[in-house]
Amino acid sequence: MNQLPLDEAYLIDFLSNDFMDKFREEFMQLHPYDQALFFEKVEPDIRKKIFHYLSPKEMAELFEATKFDDEQYEMYLQEMDTIYAASMLSFMYADNAVDVLNELGKDQVASYLNIMDEESAQEIKDLLHYEEYTAGSIMTTEYVAIPETSTCRSAMTILRNEAPNAETIYYLFVVDESHKLTGVISLRDLIIAEEDTLIKDIMNDRVVSVLVSEDQEEVARAIKDYNFLAVPVVDDNQHLLGIVTVDDIIDVLDEEASDDYSKLAGVSHMDTFDKSPFQAAKKRLPWLIILLFLGMLTANLMSLFTETLEQVALLAVFIPLIAGTAGNSGTQALAVAIRGIATGDIEEESKIKLLFREAGTGLITGLLCGVIVVGIVFFWQHDLLIGLLVGAAIFVSIFVATIAGSFIPLLIHRMKIDPAVASGPFITTINDVISILIYLGLATLFISSL
Repeated sequence: MNQLPLDEAYLIDFLSNDFMDKFREEFMQLHPYDQALFFEKVEPDIRKKIFHYLSPKEMAELFEATKFDDEQYEMYLQEMDTIYAASMLSFMYADNAVDVLNELGKDQVASYLNIMDEESAQEIKDLLHYEEYTAGSIMTTEYVAIPETSTCRSAMTILRNEAPNAETIYYLFVVDESHKLTGVISLRDLIIAEEDTLIKDIMNDRVVSVLVSEDQEEVARAIKDYNFLAVPVVDDNQHLLGIVTVDDIIDVLDEEASDDYSKLAGVSHMDTFDKSPFQAAKKRLPWLIILLFLGMLTANLMSLFTETLEQVALLAVFIPLIAGTAGNSGTQALAVAIRGIATGDIEEESKIKLLFREAGTGLITGLLCGVIVVGIVFFWQHDLLIGLLVGAAIFVSIFVATIAGSFIPLLIHRMKIDPAVASGPFITTINDVISILIYLGLATLFISSL
């Protein structure tokens, strides 16, 4: 175990010597996030003492303060007594408890739900049946709803009663008699209003909401665009089902960014550091094997031009240059396209317009790079024809690679597939094939002049 800072070493000493009162006095002064960091660092035998010294409610606050790795949730729950674990989950906000339970097997989930109190278990069950990565799967049911016929005085009474269990009270959502969302009022507006004023007279009835089936990325975009702290979640009939808060959206953005980066890098679920080389290899090997076969396609393609390479051996020197430049250009276009899809900018801009813009970009960059290469090759090898051939290949390869880098993710997105699967390694490999075909094809065509 790594050397701990002095205050953490004291906590370890208190736990090791069963000084419960001293441990609680120091530990409970820490922010829950710092408590969670300490909890992660210590060994299992120390953690079991922490379970003994902290109540399930206190442990729930610790669990909610940070997001552990997926496999850690199961490990920590297994270290706890089953009744203690179930009680802890019942004290967590329902959406956070669902995040934990989603990492467990169905039998384990059923076991914890059977032990919980009926009300908490039912709230969690209601959320568990929503499809993963939708608004329903990340929303919380702990919010404050106020009838539109209430006065501000009665609304304050409702708020006092509901606030201890609500995840946020800065927005109060207004509903009619059938629990349909009709408006929203801020805590500030409620406080400054006259006590006898009706809620429906001061509420904002232009409410931005999201459907329970909406993708979590769309929910994140709504919160970002409108600068909300929370957004209400409704069904097709506008019944208020829950809310998604900004802290949940931060987790979503982190998760989506990690997922997209993993796919762009050609690996799977690279959101944590793997515990061993074997686990890392297991995640990366499938992608490497696929890319290996694509690389064999490039090798077979070059074998078709063996005769050309034998006649002018100098041509082989420039293959890495052309393939690498085309791959880099394609990856740049890929990054622009995927970012546009992720941020929604492409929805506002015509996809055809984007392709024409990228084609123009490829034309300009390809032409300039081609001219530069012609000059370099001519002064290096004193051979204008070879320079013109390499320059022309660079020009065409960059142009085609830029179009491919922007078109492929748009096509995949149109097919309702995550465009991040059009990852950098795939674009690079495809552009290798295209660039080599263009280069050696041109060389074969003009071999008599070389």
